[in-house]
Amino acid sequence: MNDIDAIAALQDPVRRRLYEYVAAQGREVGRNEAAEATGVARTLAAHHLDRLAEAGLLDTGSRRLTGRSGPGAGRPAKVYTRARAERAVSLPARDYRTAAELLAEAAEQAGLDAGLCVAARRRGEALRGSAAPCGGLEEAMETLAARGYEPHLEAAVGAEGAEEGAAGAAGAVVRMRNCPFHAVAERFPPLVCGMNLALLEGLLGTEGPVRARMAARPGECCVVVEEAVGEEL
Repeated sequence: MNDIDAIAALQDPVRRRLYEYVAAQGREVGRNEAAEATGVARTLAAHHLDRLAEAGLLDTGSRRLTGRSGPGAGRPAKVYTRARAERAVSLPARDYRTAAELLAEAAEQAGLDAGLCVAARRRGEALRGSAAPCGGLEEAMETLAARGYEPHLEAAVGAEGAEEGAAGAAGAVVRMRNCPFHAVAERFPPLVCGMNLALLEGLLGTEGPVRARMAARPGECCVVVEEAVGEEL
């Protein structure tokens, strides 16, 4: 199915609600959960979820949602996750991705990482305009959502933890399920992830109560946002 047909599958309001719910969870979702969350009958939810899978917008699998195994555990249920493939439509046809990849390749070969970060931070500040730095994580999430990052709040692991522990704080962090620069970042991760961090530093501000930092994790944006510790304010 081509991109136009795939995106057209979201025209139905029920189907779009189901897609948005599954995409927002960042995990496998069963039919019963999706139906209850969107307020539709299970049979209707199953029909639309399968249509979304046929369109290539959702991936499917099966597992026992009870968490049990062996006799009496029940049959595996069909589950859905957002497909990783990108869909885009441009009329007339445009190919900005190739241009972005060529520019990134040239910048990487020329060692222009620092200059790119300066430009990205300046662009973030321009996007923020005259507004003050973000006043907290809730405001930061609204700003990030408006830019397509799909932020979600996650409790951090304490200092003894493996990942968030590196920050040395046991507060909440904002992670992002989507990277708007994903395709180019996959080919040029140090260059594009550094640019992304600088952009968000400019967008959120570095003098307020939140900060952006690198914390790469597979399947998510390479940057997280968290509350700044006292000495960094």
